[in-house]
Amino acid sequence: MNGIVKIRNEKEADYKKVEEITREAFWNLYNPGCIEHYLVHVMRSHEDFLPELDFVIEVDDQIIGNVMYTKAKLVDESGEVKQILTFGPLCIHPDYQRKGYGKMLLEHSFRKAIELGYDVVVIFGNPGNYVSRGFKSCKKYNICMENGTFPSAMLVKELKPEALDNRKWVYYDSPVMAVDEKEAERFDDGLEKKEKKFQPSQEEFYIHSNSILK
Repeated sequence: MNGIVKIRNEKEADYKKVEEITREAFWNLYNPGCIEHYLVHVMRSHEDFLPELDFVIEVDDQIIGNVMYTKAKLVDESGEVKQILTFGPLCIHPDYQRKGYGKMLLEHSFRKAIELGYDVVVIFGNPGNYVSRGFKSCKKYNICMENGTFPSAMLVKELKPEALDNRKWVYYDSPVMAVDEKEAERFDDGLEKKEKKFQPSQEEFYIHSNSILK
């Protein structure tokens, strides 16, 4: 890791650059093309978006990645609601990946989330990328989807020890996460053309996103 590293809140002047980096980081990763840069574009104006947890990471004054958080919630069997967080997209430009920058960005965001009073984060991601950051299977915390399933890609991190007891919770993310794929495609059509193609990471994503823990 070389250069001067700085983590700060995203500014309006950063929007286009952050969307470009998100597109570079996710292009052909999960599907041919990607929609994550469109999600970033629409997320900022949604009521569940948390600008105080919207960070960019710079190396020598150049943005190389970002992370964005939205509100989410857990609901127990009696109807009690617990306000929690989810993040995504989290991205680092391909030229800077696997050099520790994503870890720095996440750890910074966790500290800030704790300062704001949050104690649980739930995400959907590749376990191989997140278990080293303290995330565990949703099944270990008895957190399921509305249909009662425990997806292998749904991961949970307690920001504070014992923030969760073992009661059954149902997870609900923000409606902003339900991206309109046609709108995303129209948005992408206005950008520089990139080749959509298959790569093995898409099969890995398919396996994780369709696997349920019993």
